Amino acid sequence: MGFADGSAPPPEWAAEPAGDGSGRRGRRSGRGVGTRRAAPRPDPEADPRTRGEEPDPHDWARQIVLRQLTAGPRSRSQLAQALRRKDCPGEVADAVLDRMEEVGLVDDGAYAGMLVRSQQAGRGLARRALRQELRKKGVDDDTAAAALAEVDPHDEEERARQLVAKKLRTMHGLEPHVQTRRLAGMLARKGYDGEVAMRVVREAVRDAPEHQRD
Repeated sequence: MGFADGSAPPPEWAAEPAGDGSGRRGRRSGRGVGTRRAAPRPDPEADPRTRGEEPDPHDWARQIVLRQLTAGPRSRSQLAQALRRKDCPGEVADAVLDRMEEVGLVDDGAYAGMLVRSQQAGRGLARRALRQELRKKGVDDDTAAAALAEVDPHDEEERARQLVAKKLRTMHGLEPHVQTRRLAGMLARKGYDGEVAMRVVREAVRDAPEHQRD
């Protein structure tokens, strides 16, 4: 169909839905013509070699490590794992991590101390459980032992008393032997020594107001 002078209508007219005979044009689709989905954001740690580039592998590995440390403290073992996941060559990873240690950005001793303090304060973990946490993070036994040596036994026992007192308030009405068993189990899961745990629990249950004789 054209105009009276023989010219053709503009191309966009051809895309206009036909009318229904009532003089109204059909509704356009709710989806815009030519709408494109946003392209996925590139992984900033992706190997640039997959994009046809040839970057300095040490610089690429260094950027990965820095991004990991920006997200939160990491042990050297955790950083090495992150580099392996990106297929970073072992010799490059070792060189970069060695340099990071030299300048103090990677310090397993400081990391272990931070982890011990935060887990002791936040979760009430005792030395045995803290040692397991450090091992899971890849901290070697000597470094872990040095960090755990800073834990004061008296502070640890006081923390156990606080945990027991808080938990005991939720166990009102239970028999003393049930309270004792459950409280001892809680402390055991948090890594407390059995002797310390039982002493603290027995004292707390014995002194609880509900178990005092009139």
